[in-house]
Formats: sequence, structure tokens, C-alpha cells
Amino acid sequence: MMKVLKFGGTSVGSFSNIKKVREIIDNGEPKIVVLSAMSGSTNQLVQLNESIQSNQQAESKQLVIELEQKYLNVTDHLIKDKTRVETVIQYIATLTERLHYFIDNQISNYNEIVAQGEFFSTFLVNQYLQEQGISSRLISALDFMRIDKEGEPDYFYIQQNLNRILEEKPEQEIYITQGFICLNNEGNISNLKRGGSDYTASIIGAAIRAEEVQIWTDIDGFHNNDPRVVENTQSIAQLSFDEAAELAYFGAKILHPQTVVPVRNLEIPVRLKNTNLPEAEGTLISNQIIGEGIKAIAAKDGITAIKIKSERMLLAHGFLKKIFEIFEKYETAIDMITTSEIAVSLTIDDNTYLREITTELLKFAQVEIEEHKSIVCLVGNNIIHHQTTPQLFKILQDVNVRMIAYGGSNNNISLLVNTTDKTTTLQLLNNYIFKLNLV
Repeated sequence: MMKVLKFGGTSVGSFSNIKKVREIIDNGEPKIVVLSAMSGSTNQLVQLNESIQSNQQAESKQLVIELEQKYLNVTDHLIKDKTRVETVIQYIATLTERLHYFIDNQISNYNEIVAQGEFFSTFLVNQYLQEQGISSRLISALDFMRIDKEGEPDYFYIQQNLNRILEEKPEQEIYITQGFICLNNEGNISNLKRGGSDYTASIIGAAIRAEEVQIWTDIDGFHNNDPRVVENTQSIAQLSFDEAAELAYFGAKILHPQTVVPVRNLEIPVRLKNTNLPEAEGTLISNQIIGEGIKAIAAKDGITAIKIKSERMLLAHGFLKKIFEIFEKYETAIDMITTSEIAVSLTIDDNTYLREITTELLKFAQVEIEEHKSIVCLVGNNIIHHQTTPQLFKILQDVNVRMIAYGGSNNNISLLVNTTDKTTTLQLLNNYIFKLNLV
């Protein structure tokens, strides 16, 4: 059986980190290696697309020059064989020619432009591995990765085409491919949205029935709180698929929220590892459920709260149905929801259609909008029944909590707070839960 290893942008973001990737994957085991674009590349390409949209030719060309120099620099430090160096330089030239074509013709093709980051990182790493005497083969994600008209992975297509590619050279030990990018149902370049390389890895893992999917980043697994905000957080050794999915959805940046979906029913474990500290245990995500109580805290910013008040004294029959139909119409997901006799409060993290949604709601209800909110999520197995959980609400006297979602899931309690109060809330919860050992 094969493993699938995904390496994020920081893992391939410098020549020194790429060398660490080589050391990790060169262990004699068959594997598919999924790579993100080099750190910073996707942001530069997104900026390039925006410059093309606004017809800022000088700025666009400068961005391409900067990207080209970045790629040439890492090539110079990584590849030594002159012939192979020329091969990579020619590839960079082809890539920049393509970007200049978009600039010169003022073509704003977001999906194709941002895909160039993954194309380069995989080409470079494959050339480097071959120079190091490692038998690797570059396969294009566009030859097997496709989404349907709903934007969901076309699993049958992916499985058929990927396994056909693998069967062409059954003795091959290492395959290199791109994360994030794919084709849509019309055959055009598309993607799985930002952070989608994790999702690519688990889709591939499901397609080949992998032994394990490994996500390699610059942190040793899920931590029990946000290490950017709280000091001395601890790595979590084990999580269930449900617990990991809740943490990823509600703000833990280490994992794309959809990652566990393709593999959970196949019972393919997902392991989170640190490229800079490969000997660290990391976090194993599987169907196994260990322990009860709160394991971790995460936070999600950019939340908008919407209070919808019925024009009648009591919620009329069909009131909730009308509300949900509006959000479904504009394909806007709801994160939290609470109800009273005359009002519904809910949250969204995508304001794209907020104006249109508000206009339709105002036809039959009063609407109040509150922006700049954050959801703080507490996750763990069966936490709503754990004996220490009710004591958590003692901290609420120190924090202005706008909403509480409690009981909708056995593994999740969510608090809506002002984003300005997020850091305080995380620190208070950390002190109360982990320093006082209420788990």
C-alpha cells in the first residue's frame, strides 16, 4: 500500500526546506507526494491577477519579474547539474511568457494564473529529486483531478484516471503532483480553493485506498489552542475525525476543513507532521475516539452576526423555512444559529451576498447586522455531557458573549464574541481549562 504525503508552502518555500522534504520522502516506501506552491507565490499570483484586472501593466510586469527572480534564486541554490539547471530555467521562462501573455492581452484568468505556483514547485522538486538519484515521476493533477458542476470532487473520474496513471509504471516508488489545482466539469483549469492542497491529498488517498495520508507543515500537529495568541500550547497526539473536522472548520489553520471527508468512511488515518521536526509525534486523526472533555480551542474571524426578528409576536409557521431558503438561494453557509420566540440570530463567514440577503429578509422581518465578530470553538469528545463543562461559563462574566451554540453537537461548544475580545477569550479559556486541568 502507498502513503500520500502533502507538503505545504513553507515546506517548499526555500532550498533548505526542500532538502528537508527530500530527507523525509527518501525512505524506500512507495508514495504520492502532493506539493503546494512555494510560500508567498500564490499571494503574488493573486495580486498579479488583480493588477491585470485593473490594467496596471507596469505593476503586473514588476510582479512577474519578482516571481521570476524568486524562482531563479531557489533554482541556483538547489540544482547543481548544468544541463538540469538549463531545463529548469527554460521552464521558468515558459511560465513567465504565459504570465506576460495574460498581461499583454489584459486577460484576467484567476484559476490559470494562480495554478502556475503549483506547476513550478512540483517541476523544481522533481528535478531536484532526480538529480539526487531518487527515482521520482512528475504527474499532472490536471490528468486526473476533476470537480463536477457543483464544485465537488468527481470521485469516479479521479479514481479511474489516477489508478490508470499509476498502473503505467507499477514499479515507480515516488510520484510528485500538484495540490490545489484541478479541472472543472468543462475541462478548464480550476482549483479546490485556498488551502486545498490538504483536500487534494485526502482525495488522492481515498482514490488509491492509501495506507495513510500525511499533512506536513511547519507546526507539529493540532495544538490545544492557537499558538499565535496563547503561549505554551501543547500538541494533541490523537483526534477523532469529528473532532478534527470541527477544529478545522472553526479556525485551526493547520488543516483544510474538507480534508477528513474523503477518507473518514474508508478509515484511512490522517497524520499531521512538522517538516522542521520530523521526529515529533504530531497528531493522528482516525476513527478511534479516546477520552472525553475539551481537547482543544480554535477561533474563526471574519464573522457577521444577523438578527432576524419576526414582525409578529411569535414565530409564524414557515418563518425559519423562508430564512433558510434565502441563504440557500445565495449559497451562503450558516455557522451558528440560536432562536427565541420572536427572533433568530445566526452567523455567516461570507459577506459576498450580504446586501442581497438583507434586502430579501427585510420583506418580512426586522434585520440587525453586526460585523467584526469571531467564533471561539471548544472541541472534544462528548463535551456537552462532561461534568466540568458547565463550569466554563464562569468565564463569561469577563467576556461579552453575543451568542452561544451548545448542544447542537456532542463535540462542540461555540461562543460568538467581538473580534477585539478574541485574544482575551482564548487566554481565559486556556487558563481555565488546561492550566486548571479541567479535562
